[in-house]
Order: sequence, then structure tokens, then C-alpha cells
Amino acid sequence: MTAPPGLRNFVDNRFVDGVAHFDKISPVDGSLVAQVHEAGREVVDRAVEAARRALEGPWGRSTVGERAALLRRIADRIEERSDELLAAEIADTGKPTALARQEVARAAANFRTFADVVAATGMDSFMTELPEGRRALNYALRRPLGVVAVIVPWNLPLLLLTWKVAPALACGNTVVVKPSEETPSSASLLAEIMVEAGVPKGVFNVVHGFGTGSTGEFLTAHPAVDGITFTGASATGAAIMRAAAPQVRPVSFELGGKNAALVFADADLDRAVEGLARSVFTNTGQVCLCTERVYVEASVFEEVALGLAQRARELRFGRPDDPLTTTGPLISLKHREKVLGYYRLAEQEGAHCLAGGGVPELGGGLDAGAWIEPALWTGLDNRHRVAREEIFGPAAVLIPFTGEDEAVRLANDTPYGLAAAVWTRDLERGHRVAGRMRVGMSWVNTWYLRDLRSPFGGAGMSGIGREGGTHSLHFYSEPTNVCVAL
Repeated sequence: MTAPPGLRNFVDNRFVDGVAHFDKISPVDGSLVAQVHEAGREVVDRAVEAARRALEGPWGRSTVGERAALLRRIADRIEERSDELLAAEIADTGKPTALARQEVARAAANFRTFADVVAATGMDSFMTELPEGRRALNYALRRPLGVVAVIVPWNLPLLLLTWKVAPALACGNTVVVKPSEETPSSASLLAEIMVEAGVPKGVFNVVHGFGTGSTGEFLTAHPAVDGITFTGASATGAAIMRAAAPQVRPVSFELGGKNAALVFADADLDRAVEGLARSVFTNTGQVCLCTERVYVEASVFEEVALGLAQRARELRFGRPDDPLTTTGPLISLKHREKVLGYYRLAEQEGAHCLAGGGVPELGGGLDAGAWIEPALWTGLDNRHRVAREEIFGPAAVLIPFTGEDEAVRLANDTPYGLAAAVWTRDLERGHRVAGRMRVGMSWVNTWYLRDLRSPFGGAGMSGIGREGGTHSLHFYSEPTNVCVAL
């Protein structure tokens, strides 16, 4: 099955036109990637209606075993078409091939993981003793939430799309997916894969477009949507909550972060600098889990700062298929202007920039792309805006501390609560400090190491709820207790 020219919406296992078109531009060199069909209100309505019909058909009566087998077929087909998915991700994001390849592999792993989880997870049952020797059996059934709106960001488009769709389908839901307007391509390819794997009509739908006044608003406010899962900016999450509130619909949000790393003097400093380089610069800083605040014990502050600055200078910009490329562009010129605004703000706030802090001159047809240098700042503290507001670029502020309690206080001094990393050779301290972080995820002597069965999510302005393993099943299904008097 081949998608028609351009990227069209996918409803009831068919590609359909939208009400208008918009251009998807390459962040690498400013060239046209694709024309995308924007779904108007009518197309969104059709997608939700198709999803509702599918719930009332054979899909609504499918068994856990049947759904788990389907998820494994989807994973197989993702691997068979991995080169196409890889090309789509690279075209949309400009990220280096090696990084994009890992994310395509993770997409297949997401489906296999949730096939295993749903097949292995039972529900509660209780035998209740009643007066006069009578008994009652209570057992719980897992029922799908219903029609789920899946709103996906642009930084890890296929990875996060499958992270949400896999457990939703495992639990018997139907989905209407709105990918980011910046990264629409892999969702369209996944629609083809769904058909090839045997997903019934209406179970998986894709609608393209924007947020306010467009597809995103039409979908999240739709009265026939039963739940919403969203990854993205905290302000957008707040707007979606307002749309969901009148019908008291459940939401699962993974939102922004201003993540901290704590480096103690007893850490393996080479390993810590290596980990910091990954956590600050991976995907050009465009990962919700990236580190933007680095707190370093004063006695080793200069050594860590200089080491990380050297790593920043070693980054290599270039086209995604160049094996020497370590760092791609930001997602768009608009986002680059936002990040550069913080670079200018840091200068105004009196920061000393250890490395980068501008726009590289690359030539070779790349100067029309959304390229940016990393930035590392000293001379600031938690009162400054660049230390408090999410930048979502390859930038971090480095701040010294003199003791464990001060480090914990500084790290927790934020309205966000997504992730933290602790670097120390003292594992007792590592356990202790990681447990004191007010975040959803704490790492000790590592970063971005994930077990897909573990809870994933944030606190405060970083989100609501947890996904991963059985935690995803809790959101994408609702238990019905059955009580039988014996």
C-alpha cells in the first residue's frame, strides 16, 4: 500500500484530503520536504466517528491474545520498513542517522513490550466472607478507555507516537493521532504499516494540522473523545486540560522540564563529563529529559566546566548521513529564534559563555537550515531566567554548590519535576540524593537509561500521570468490578 502524493489524513484505513495544505520545510537546508493536508473540523469528526464505530465492531470484542499478536505483527512490519521510517524521521527532523536509527528500533520495541505487558498482567480478585457463611466473589475486568486522542511532539516523533499507540491498542482502544505539524511523515508511514499488519478499519487514524483554531483544538475538544494523551509544552498541556475539563475526561501529560544534574566531588569526573555531554547536547538539546541546570561541587567546578566546554567544542555539525556528524539542527527557524532569544537573555543577565552561543557558518547549502551552536554559561544562579525557564536547546547553566543539602535545595528549586541525574562514587549518597529529588525519574551515574516497564512521567509543571509497563495500562483502560454472590 502506497500513500498518495503529499501527506494526507488517514481515516477509516483510507487516505483523505484536508481543507488546506501547508509546507513541511527541512531544518537542514530549508528545502521542501512535503506538502501536508491540514484536517479541518469535518475530517476530525470523521476520524473520531470512525474510531467510535470500530469500538462497536469486532475490535471491541477482540481478546487480549489477539491484540498482543497484532502488536507483534506491527513490530515486525516496522522492522521490515525501517529504512523508509528512518528516511522519514531524518527528513523531518534533520537528526543524525545513527540517532534516528535508534529511535526507529525503539518504535518496534514499544509494540513488543506492550504486547508482553498486556498478555502478562492480570487483575484483582477477592473472595469475600459474608454473614451466615455466605461468600461473594469480586473480580475486576479491564475495559478500554474508548476513543483516545494522541497528541505527539516533534522531537522524537515516531518513538513517542508508538509509545502511546502501542499500549492504547493493547488495551482495546481506538486512536486518533495528531502528529506535530513539524514532523508529519512517520505517522503517515505508520498508517500504511497498520493496514499491512491487519489493523481493522477505524482503529488507527491520523489527522494533520496545527493547534489552536485547527486540528489539535478540534480533536481535544471533541465530545466523543474519551481520553487525551499528550507530550509537549506545559502551556499547551494547560490548554488541553481546559478543553478536557467540561466532560471530566482523563488526561495523561508528559510536559516540559528544567532538569538538573548534580556532580559531587567524589564522582568519576571523566564519566560525569561524558554523561553531561550526552544529557545536554543529545538531539541538539531537544529532549524533554535533557539537562539544562548543572550543579557542581565547588572543589571540582572548574574541572567539570572546562571538560564540558571542551566536549561542546568537539561537536560536529553536518548533514544527517555524514558519519562525522554528531549534531543536527534545531527543528525550525522559529524554534531557533526562541533559543537564540535565551542566548541573548543570558548575556543580558551577565552570564559568562564558556563555549558557543551563536549560529555556525557551515556553507555547503546548509546556511538556510536551523543550525545553532551549544551554549554553556557560568556566573548565574537560580534567580536568573535562563536557569528557571525551559529553553529546549543545547544549553545549560553551570552553578557551584558546597554541600549535599545545598545541592538538593538548588535542584528542587523549580516548578518543574521531570528528571534529575546524580553523579557520585558514593552509592549510599546516590540512593539518598536521587530519592530526595522531586521528579518523576532520577538517574545515578547515568542518563536516559530506560526500562520500558518502569514508570515514566513528571511532577509539578512536568506532567500528570505515569506511562510505561502496567502504568500505561492503568491510563488506557478502566476497571469494572464484578461481584457475584455465591
